Amino acid sequence: MFKIIILLMVLCGIYKSAVSQHEHHKPPTKQDSPAKEKKKTPKSKEVKAPKKDTMNMQQMHNDHGMNIDTGMHSMVVPMSHAFSLNLPMTRNGSGTGWLPDASPMYGYMIHSKKWMYMVHGSVFLRYNNQDFTSEGTRGDDRFDAPTWFMLMGQRKVGNNGLFHFSSMFSLDPVIEGGKGYPLLFQSGESYQGKSLVDRQHPHDLISELSVSYAHAISKNVDAFIYVGYPGEPALGPVTFMHRPSSLDNPNSPISHHWVDATHITFGVVTLGFRFGKFKIEGSSFTGREPNEDRYNFDKARFDSWSGRLSFNPSANWALQVSHGYLKSPEELHPDENQNKTTASAIYSANIGGADWINATILWGMNKEKENRGENAFLLEGAFRKRKTSVYARYEFTEKSAEELVLESSFKPHDIFSVHALTLGANYDLLEFRKTKIAAGGQWSIYTAPESLNTIYGKKPMAVQVYLRIYPTLMRMNMKQP
Repeated sequence: MFKIIILLMVLCGIYKSAVSQHEHHKPPTKQDSPAKEKKKTPKSKEVKAPKKDTMNMQQMHNDHGMNIDTGMHSMVVPMSHAFSLNLPMTRNGSGTGWLPDASPMYGYMIHSKKWMYMVHGSVFLRYNNQDFTSEGTRGDDRFDAPTWFMLMGQRKVGNNGLFHFSSMFSLDPVIEGGKGYPLLFQSGESYQGKSLVDRQHPHDLISELSVSYAHAISKNVDAFIYVGYPGEPALGPVTFMHRPSSLDNPNSPISHHWVDATHITFGVVTLGFRFGKFKIEGSSFTGREPNEDRYNFDKARFDSWSGRLSFNPSANWALQVSHGYLKSPEELHPDENQNKTTASAIYSANIGGADWINATILWGMNKEKENRGENAFLLEGAFRKRKTSVYARYEFTEKSAEELVLESSFKPHDIFSVHALTLGANYDLLEFRKTKIAAGGQWSIYTAPESLNTIYGKKPMAVQVYLRIYPTLMRMNMKQP
């Protein structure tokens, strides 16, 4: 509880600083005034929900003037995607990944004449009980607070260039400790020389420090370079904590290390090209996962690689396929290399005002030489209506006896099929200076082969209740062509 009190004090300081800068920025000059901008462009028109995927936001952005309604004031500021002057900011995901153009954006905007900054994040103050019916021997419970925060900024360089930086932080090392938080059937990384199992590892205090430069060759062609230490290679879909379909769920998916666990990589360089609705990119990066010291910077090795093809057929969809080779990802198994393959589809649609439907379907496979591949499948969705959000997540994951630390009873490469279903809901209690507090809860049920009943129980169930603190929705009025 003392750690949570410290967390609240830190959050208050961060929030007051952001709001102070936001409220006291310099007003736009005559050169950049909204009035003059309106003379040059047609009247701003609010983007409405597409009925049949007819919204084409890519065609709405020549100079990316957007009317940003922060609730305190509105003004036209230069905004674009982080890696393209010709794409909307709403396509930003994690790393260099794409979301649908119709995705909701939650955050605080801070801007000056040449720079645009955005701050966003999420905090869950919660009680989490895995296996509250005491079916097995591996469940645990605790009060904790998963957190993440991001600060991003960008500015134009000449007529066709765009410089962008991104930083991400988490207080997990302080709040969650070295073992992380309880989560049945979760696996990945280690602590004090032992594999972490039935727990989600804490994320590093500094989870991303990256810079990039993008150049618009034409309206439909971009090239960019992205460098992170740490950063995220071009592998997998947008990470779970940045997917609109996953924002309300405090937990990491148990398939995290099958799909998007490379989002914190100490040393990554990505080169990418966009051709219309397609993007192809490749990365060189460090295969080793972050070590248990969550406050330091691990050694950059650049011993692994990945490639990804992305396709956004309309404003409502973001599709990707990717493959990567990871050299020695696990600290406890340095001689084991891994091939990772993923495919995903993300859907977002505004159904009026602040109401949204978001969904994700994804598949991932981990394959080690001479061993069969282990598959994972996830389907999650969220529906928001005014102050209420309901969400669900279903997962199927194949995990080995080695992953679940069951070698004493099974062969290391015996595979167990694990199913997990989560249902949850939350309601916005109040809003203060563009920050919301929502109260919610969720219930999960797990199933696994009968051979694991003596360890996990027949059908263990988990429950948690929480307060979520997060920024309000940013309303954007796109200029029509």
